[in-house]
Amino acid sequence: MRAALLLPAALALAACQTVAPEPVKPSPVPKTRPDRPPARAATISPESRDARAFYANLQGRLLAQGLLKRDDGSEADSFDAARLARNFERIALYSEYAETDGRFVPQQSRAQLRRWEGPVRVELHFGASVPDSVRRTDRVRVQGYLERLARLTDHPIDLVETGGNYHIFVASVDEQRRLGPAIAAAEPGLARTTIREITRLDWTTYCAVYASSASERPNAYVSAIAFVRSEHPDLFRQSCYHEEIAQGLGLANDSFDVRPSIFNDDEEYALLTRHDELLLRMLYDPRLEIGMSAEEARPTIRRIAAELRPDDGPV
Repeated sequence: MRAALLLPAALALAACQTVAPEPVKPSPVPKTRPDRPPARAATISPESRDARAFYANLQGRLLAQGLLKRDDGSEADSFDAARLARNFERIALYSEYAETDGRFVPQQSRAQLRRWEGPVRVELHFGASVPDSVRRTDRVRVQGYLERLARLTDHPIDLVETGGNYHIFVASVDEQRRLGPAIAAAEPGLARTTIREITRLDWTTYCAVYASSASERPNAYVSAIAFVRSEHPDLFRQSCYHEEIAQGLGLANDSFDVRPSIFNDDEEYALLTRHDELLLRMLYDPRLEIGMSAEEARPTIRRIAAELRPDDGPV
């Protein structure tokens, strides 16, 4: 399972909470800071070895079933403007989780339109369990993906070495339990209960993202924390980057009725599809305003969808 949560706005600090969790998923490699030492090999615990075997087996089974597809979905299914509009409403204007007694539980509910107003600065934090070769590969992939998202949304989205406001922690199950201080340092406004939840996510949550807003603008994201398991095999880890980063931009829900899409827990697609690209273009269209309800946004959603699918025919 992948998760995307929008945390409710906090009253105390400018950075409050908004949640968007759920397990999911180039250009030159950014130079590392000269004062950053090379990664030291981590001791792999029996639990972490078991997790690696579990996720490798899971990826193998999904691939054998014809899932985790890496194409753009253009040949798999057709959708017209009306369906695109319905899918956008389902993914962008519903929430997948609700807070109950300080915990986030699966519960579909209506939501207002959420997205970032300011620049998105993505910063990767790798645990010692992640080899240098994987770090280099993932940086290249993430940077290329962010450039693609920036073009689609016409919004500033960049990979940074420091000063991020969208922090992605890639860590083993052992490192996960010790992430609390690092998460709190990256996002001081995040509630302790949320930090505790991130550090205690069990194996059924493959990856997750928690996006936060400011009190005075409860639907305008200002920061995000994502967690990706380092035990994932290559494709599964890449899938987590794709889904969690996109969900942290404002497409926070998942639905089994929406396809061809990564915003669907059936794991049919591993990577962002052409359909999903259109959802992102719609989300950041200036004609849609942060905080709009489904009823307020629906006429505009339909107009934009008709423009993106002008022939009202299949992809």
